[in-house]
Amino acid sequence: MADRANGELVIELRDCSFFYGSFLAVSHVSLPVYQNKITAFIGPSGCGKSTVLRGINRMLDLVPGARVDGEIIYRDKNLYDAQVDPVEVRRRIGMVFQKPNPFPKSIFDNVAYGPRLLGVKKKAILDEIVERSLRGASLWDEVSGNLNKSGLALSGGQQQRLCIARTIAVEPDVILMDEPCSALDPIATQRIEELMQRLQREYTIVIVTHNMQQAQRASDFTAFYNIRKRLEDGHETRWGELVEYDKTEKVFASPAQQETADYIAGRFG
Repeated sequence: MADRANGELVIELRDCSFFYGSFLAVSHVSLPVYQNKITAFIGPSGCGKSTVLRGINRMLDLVPGARVDGEIIYRDKNLYDAQVDPVEVRRRIGMVFQKPNPFPKSIFDNVAYGPRLLGVKKKAILDEIVERSLRGASLWDEVSGNLNKSGLALSGGQQQRLCIARTIAVEPDVILMDEPCSALDPIATQRIEELMQRLQREYTIVIVTHNMQQAQRASDFTAFYNIRKRLEDGHETRWGELVEYDKTEKVFASPAQQETADYIAGRFG
C-alpha cells in the first residue's frame, strides 16, 4: 500500500489488530503515513479510530490488557520491539487530545514542562523554546505579555493551541491529533485547521475527525474505518475495520467502496 511517489514513509502499520483483553477492537489495519502530510482517520463512533491512533505512539500501553498484534514501523524500526522505550516513542510521536488539557500551571510552565523533563535547566534556553513553540502554535502574539497567566484561564481554542505548543516544545517528528476541534467553536476550529496546514511544513500529522468537511479541507490522505458485526451465541460482537485508504481527493470524489461513499454522503454514522 505504501507508494514512495507520495513522499518519504515515516510510519507503516502492517496487518495490525488492536485488543482490549480478549476483545478485538480493530482488525487488520495496514496503511502508510507519509512525511509532512496530514492523514485523516474518519468513520462512525466506535469503529476504533482513536484506538489505532493511540497504538501508534504506544499510549495503549497505559491501558491494562490492551495489546497490538502486527507491526507498527517507524523509520524502519518496529515500535513494539522489546528494546524500544515507549517514553521516547511518545516524545517523537506527540499527542494532542480531544479536549484541551493544559496543566494547572502558567502558560510558560505548560510549554516548558516537557523540555524540563528532558533535562533543560537554563532559563535562557527555556525562554527560547517557549517562545518558539508558542509562535509555532500561533499563540505567541496573544499571550507573550502574560506568560505567568494560568493556562486554564485561556479560551478553549487558545488552550488547544497551548497544548499543541506543549507538544512541539519537545521537538517531535510526528503529531497525532484526536479530534482536536470537537470541543471548539467554528472560529477556533478554523484557526486549528490553518495551524495544521502550517505545522505540516515541519511535522507529519495524523488526525482523527468526525467532521467530513474538515478531513476534506485539511488532509492529504484519508483512511475510512467502519464497524463490523456478527452474532455469536445470541450476542452481537462488534469491531472496527479499515475499509479504504487513499489520497483524500480520491476518497471523497470517487471512493473505491460503496460503504465509503455512503458514509461520506451521510447515509449512516
